[in-house]
Amino acid sequence: MEINPYKRQGQVDTLQSYYYTDSIFEMKHLLADDNMKMIIIDSWKYLVQTNKIIIYGFVIMPNHLHLIWNMLDLNKKENPAGSFAKFTAHQFQKYLRVNDPEKLKNYVSQKTDRKYQFWKRDLLAVILNSGKSFLQKLNYIHNNPVTEKWQLAVGRGIMKQRKFLSITNLQEKYVFLEIR
Repeated sequence: MEINPYKRQGQVDTLQSYYYTDSIFEMKHLLADDNMKMIIIDSWKYLVQTNKIIIYGFVIMPNHLHLIWNMLDLNKKENPAGSFAKFTAHQFQKYLRVNDPEKLKNYVSQKTDRKYQFWKRDLLAVILNSGKSFLQKLNYIHNNPVTEKWQLAVGRGIMKQRKFLSITNLQEKYVFLEIR
């Protein structure tokens, strides 16, 4: 039986590296706002500090993000990907309610289980089971913001007045790959 390397949010396993892509509902440019980027970064910081995830590289674009990460442990009863999506959605709502109530109306959900929807339901989680696939996805993350479509310059760290963020933690990943 062949294992499908493409998994969805509820199917990510702990102690496995993933190339993860999540998009804003209807591809709206919610993440162009630096405050929204910081909500994402703060969520990741918490998950890293509580030893739930390791992040090796990421980029935040105006309407989606790419990330290479490992889920180390459940966050209470849910996986860290689920915690991330839920926490950031609540924080987006809280921020927009105070700072841009008009924009918040763009995310009203027609579903009965939620009032707002910020993340698309169809995210992508691809297992990275080799150094080659890891480096290919990491290069994609770093080059994604500079494609003609985005017309941006590559950057690392939190960049004020930019439409994206990119950072990498390579050293730990290479150690991880060597001991597997």
